[in-house]
Amino acid sequence: MKKFYAIIWIPLCFLSFSLIKGQDYQLLSPDKNIAVTVHVNDNITWSVSLKNNLILENNSVSLNLGQDKILGRNPKVIRKNLQQVNQVIYPVVPTKKSNIYDNYNELTLTFKNNYSLVFRAYDQGLAYRFVTSLKDSVEVFDEEMTMNFAGNTTSYFPLEDRMVSHYERLYKKLDVTTITDKQFASLPVFFKNQDGINVLFTEADLYDYPCMFLQGTGSNSLKAIYPKYVLEAKPTERNGDRNEIIAKEAAYIAKNSGSRKFPWRVFYVADNYANLLENDLVYQLSSPLKLDNSDWIKPGKVAWDWWNANNVYGVDFNSGINTETYKYYIDFASAFGLDYIILDEGWSKTTTDVMEGNPDLDVKELIRYSKEKNVGIILWLLWKPLDQNTGQILDTYATWGVKGIKVDFMQRADQYMVNYYERIALEAAKRQLVVDFHGAFKPTGLRRAYPNVLSREGVKGLENSKWSKDVTPEHDVTLPFTRMMSGPMDFTPGAMDNAQEDNFFPRFTRPMSQGTRCHQIAMYVVYESPLQMLCDDPSNYYHNRECAEFISNIPTVWDTTVVLDAEIADYIVLARRNDTKWYIGAMTNWTEREFNIDFSFLQPGNYDMEIMQDGLNANKIAIDYKRANEEITNQSILKIKLAKGGGWVAIITKK
Repeated sequence: MKKFYAIIWIPLCFLSFSLIKGQDYQLLSPDKNIAVTVHVNDNITWSVSLKNNLILENNSVSLNLGQDKILGRNPKVIRKNLQQVNQVIYPVVPTKKSNIYDNYNELTLTFKNNYSLVFRAYDQGLAYRFVTSLKDSVEVFDEEMTMNFAGNTTSYFPLEDRMVSHYERLYKKLDVTTITDKQFASLPVFFKNQDGINVLFTEADLYDYPCMFLQGTGSNSLKAIYPKYVLEAKPTERNGDRNEIIAKEAAYIAKNSGSRKFPWRVFYVADNYANLLENDLVYQLSSPLKLDNSDWIKPGKVAWDWWNANNVYGVDFNSGINTETYKYYIDFASAFGLDYIILDEGWSKTTTDVMEGNPDLDVKELIRYSKEKNVGIILWLLWKPLDQNTGQILDTYATWGVKGIKVDFMQRADQYMVNYYERIALEAAKRQLVVDFHGAFKPTGLRRAYPNVLSREGVKGLENSKWSKDVTPEHDVTLPFTRMMSGPMDFTPGAMDNAQEDNFFPRFTRPMSQGTRCHQIAMYVVYESPLQMLCDDPSNYYHNRECAEFISNIPTVWDTTVVLDAEIADYIVLARRNDTKWYIGAMTNWTEREFNIDFSFLQPGNYDMEIMQDGLNANKIAIDYKRANEEITNQSILKIKLAKGGGWVAIITKK
């Protein structure tokens, strides 16, 4: 069924045809707490404050089109338009809310030489973008954006070594002044200033243009940098089926039509975490639905094979990438009400010949069997073979009855690769295939236009526990404030072998997680991913049936999200509603914590609450948990306790 927008569009101020220079323009958020001031003189700068606390000041913006044509240098305003918009957005696949109230004030400054700068102010933040109306195509050599912080500011900075990357990084806590011009980060980046104001910076509505990165300056400022336009890429000698070397680049970053809207530069701004985490500006600022039919799109949970290396046990066949093992996955998914299984790397004849199964695997038989069991199959493949033969590969999968694709190892963020994401999303949608992008940059709103793109990696997820100690509980409770703010993240939770810090070690084929069992289960409430993995092998879930059943009862899409308590890198406690049921997830870093859960967010009435909580010995034995039940009302307050690296989860049902 198509969704419709209810829009109230109120012009507040309209035309001024005189050429204006040396002028300030102010834009307020609907609640008047956020104030944006745009100053036009020899160049264009802007500043922003929250409740009269200055956050960013004199941030320069311009667009360099080469041949000394720089939009934003010696600008002359010919028109100003100020308007208010109040609308409701109904996401096809709601990751946070089923109704998004999209209320903002917008300032458009139109300049001589056929370009505009558009600012939007929301109660939760602001955004700006360039719009051009030029006749000919253009080459963009640079888009200037500086971020000048008004006071001492700390960042959670995902340092990159280069722009060709999996974009799976730890978030380093750094003072902005210590970030040198040799250091840069992929987006999003989180900041907290001396007044306790939080700023999350990212981008939205990114089409036909490279991703932005942030580079240090050794001062209280950061600046934007971009990957160049790729003229030639060559496979590496090792793993050339997936890894490339950029052999030749242009001097410019993008080739575009002269008439276009450029990406939004997005700043979430909040002095409390609820205002930050409960909102979805990236989605609000992105292009609306481009599909004629989206009714077929089905979010859900997935039994995943790669993390656990197909190490099923207690069976009468040799486990591995073969038909018998995947039928076992299908039976498990069917028994626990999971929607999909993934056939990851190794299912196909080779990594480049992806239209035929390996000799031990009958793809068509598995699809037939999965249909009988009401379970869909998603196939993994590398991005490059799909790029070279998109139509034939996707037609083949659709003919077989495949339900989706997991596309991997893009690793680039230049203009060509950004366009690749949209092209695959569209071609997959034509064949009613859902998409999960791995080896990918962060979400930028593509899922609003193409809601068949259910999830995306671009996160240092649980797979890293197979070879490193990076994925700690502290990292886990940093992600909701950073990477997850840009959109769904395929972290792949669900480990059943759990360890405290002193007895964890990486194991590639029999991996474990850091933190408690309930820490893992809580991720199914806290982490947003409409395509949510169960990473461990079915045999482990059968041996931990109580946990697997609890996980299977947690949905992957949400009607409402309420933050109950949070602090970046320390802990998070939030509640989500799906239909009439509520779910609470709580996670902590390596520090034990107690919280008082206030249930006043519930409607009046009596409720049953099913709980999974850390066991009394979880500080020593991380797998220790306790299942409990409580009866509550919206007047109840319950004290809960989390172990080191712990978690707490509840499913609340009205009587």
